Amino acid sequence: MHTKLSLYKGDITTLQVDAIVNAANSSLLGGGGVDGAIHRAAGKQLLEECRTLGGCAVGEAKITRGYNLPAKFVIHTVGPVWRGGMFNEAERLASCYKNSLLLAEQHHLLTVAFPAISSGAYGYPLRQAAEIASATVKEFLIHHDIFQEIIFVCFSEEAAAIYKQIFDEN
Repeated sequence: MHTKLSLYKGDITTLQVDAIVNAANSSLLGGGGVDGAIHRAAGKQLLEECRTLGGCAVGEAKITRGYNLPAKFVIHTVGPVWRGGMFNEAERLASCYKNSLLLAEQHHLLTVAFPAISSGAYGYPLRQAAEIASATVKEFLIHHDIFQEIIFVCFSEEAAAIYKQIFDEN
């Protein structure tokens, strides 16, 4: 199988895929940005299930059902807060993508959608975050070609333009 990589500008909560990835905070109990949008769209059952998970460390990933979302599952991952790039942020961000994909693979999920992890409230420079996302996913797929499609979801025009430019360069 050859995995299709695609770009989608819009709301990740509307995608009918096996899993959407949530750029969560370490409590997994909801927050702002994409995290809040996913929790609102999924309904209170998502929060109830997240309470049983004991939080999540930066770079790690945990999975829940999707409840009221079109996606069957939500993979929650906690990205690093940008602190100038001197605190292993790149490695920790790459771990978010890798661990999310490993979890999807373990659950036999074939279609996965990612937001631009850490590039909102956590302040990661968007272009650098997108380059890490693209490179990490492509590297993972060299050794794990089991997905039908990986979608990079951009909420803003700016993010979509940056992701498109990175895709065109590679």
